[in-house]
Amino acid sequence: MTIDTGYRLADNSRQLRRLFDERVRELGITGPQARLLLSLERHPDQNQAFYAERLEIEPITLTRIVDRLEDAGWIARQADPADRRARILHLTDKSRGIVTRLRVNVEGLFDEMLTGFAPAERDLFAQMLGRIAANLAAARQPEAAHG
Repeated sequence: MTIDTGYRLADNSRQLRRLFDERVRELGITGPQARLLLSLERHPDQNQAFYAERLEIEPITLTRIVDRLEDAGWIARQADPADRRARILHLTDKSRGIVTRLRVNVEGLFDEMLTGFAPAERDLFAQMLGRIAANLAAARQPEAAHG
């Protein structure tokens, strides 16, 4: 492996994000709004700090996104029983349609990205990405966790 592999991985990620943002704009939603809605579907009932960290955005930026989505009726905030200052985010019934459309959009995007890959190659690729994610998560742990 060479450093070129790292550059390719980063560049592919950047291109995928750009294409995702372009595609979701066609649905009348911004990329960050779409990522939040999809994250809420995948990891429901967490507080705003969780989603800010997950999306790698500042809490104040997330608050602005949440304000817009709440005004549109797509998400709701509830008090966090474990922390009076925090708010738990939920998808609303109204958001189910847009989330379904986003999921279909993402699945189509991945089908395009993996054009020419056989089903077994797609499965192997998914397994390899899972291992990469686990390795990166382990690398982020404090030294004390390593022994």
